[in-house]
Amino acid sequence: MKERSYLAHIAILLANLIYGANYTIAKWVMPNYIKPFGFIFLRVLGALLFFWIFHLLLPKERIDKGDFPRLFFCGIFGVALNQLMFFKGLALSTPVNASLMMVTTPILVMLIAILAKKEVFTWIKALGISLGAFGALLLLAGKEFNFSSDTALGNFFVFVNAASYGIYLSIVKPLMKKYKPLTIIKWVFLFGFIPVFFVGLQEFTRIEWSSFDWQIWLSVFYVVIGVTCFAYLFNIFALSKVNPSVVGIYIYLQPVIATWIAIYFQADSFDLVKGIAALCVFLGVYLLSFYKKEKEKI
Repeated sequence: MKERSYLAHIAILLANLIYGANYTIAKWVMPNYIKPFGFIFLRVLGALLFFWIFHLLLPKERIDKGDFPRLFFCGIFGVALNQLMFFKGLALSTPVNASLMMVTTPILVMLIAILAKKEVFTWIKALGISLGAFGALLLLAGKEFNFSSDTALGNFFVFVNAASYGIYLSIVKPLMKKYKPLTIIKWVFLFGFIPVFFVGLQEFTRIEWSSFDWQIWLSVFYVVIGVTCFAYLFNIFALSKVNPSVVGIYIYLQPVIATWIAIYFQADSFDLVKGIAALCVFLGVYLLSFYKKEKEKI
């Protein structure tokens, strides 16, 4: 593995640190202060302006006309469908339910990449995904799940979000061989904003900004700048160095990170089950990301 690929793993880790807190922070804001689609409008518009303004300071990079259709679908699956479904699902479900549904993401990412012939199936990869899933589920065991009819639609929306994110990671990968990460992400958000504009404009115009206190403003800032701008940029950079399934399996770190944060603030306590769960997750990440004996180079 090349030395620079370690930077990719650091970037993925940072992205999932940011994502780990998003389930709870976004739920503070929705739906009392901002409706789900209005929040996505705000997220995507903020990130779109951030990426395009920042890109003006860098040398221009020309996009081949034949790559625009792929960029368009990256925007649909990676921004519009992904974000709209996640926030709508989170508003109709619970953070714990959403965390559980997201456990399916790495599995879907690997399956989509294999079906699209972007990766080769190996038993090491399957073992890594399985261990990571087991560890994540072990951490979530005992939490207050709610799979009643009241949350069924929200759970389904989060699953659609997971599937669309898997498709996005697979189809964006070829672009990483041709263009810089910032060039790709600015076009992805531009195309993604088109459907978000029509779906989210009405809820965005109904936001009562005067009702926000400093905590809500801080939460909004975190979601727009942290989760949308930096986490997306970290992931897109990582994809230029590693396979989609490697980016996907790091999602299993999110419940580990959330648990550690809870333990640090004495809202939870460490026990043997949590230790075993964390070990399974890290072993799964190791097998999929760093195992040297795989024939396929990562």
